Amino acid sequence: MNTAVWAVTGVLFSAGLAMVVLRRQLLAMLLGLELMAAAANVGLVHQACLLSDAEALAAVAIVIAVAAAEAVVGLSLILRVLRSGRGLGAGELTQLRG
Repeated sequence: MNTAVWAVTGVLFSAGLAMVVLRRQLLAMLLGLELMAAAANVGLVHQACLLSDAEALAAVAIVIAVAAAEAVVGLSLILRVLRSGRGLGAGELTQLRG
């Protein structure tokens, strides 16, 4: 069971990393980052349950809150770029203009 959890964590993290590296759309990159954070949370929860560690579960709650804030900020930036008339490709954004 232990190996299966770590294998799932590795697959999730690898899929998220592949999305960030290979895709050029901002929304896909943001989803890849969230997938990597979810993989880290799966690993932390599993390890916390094995060790009966309450501090690790508190760290997972903090990571979830930070990931939610990251998603809100990332989505708002993506919407702002979309409304400015530029495309959503990562290569098209060379400067930040107001």
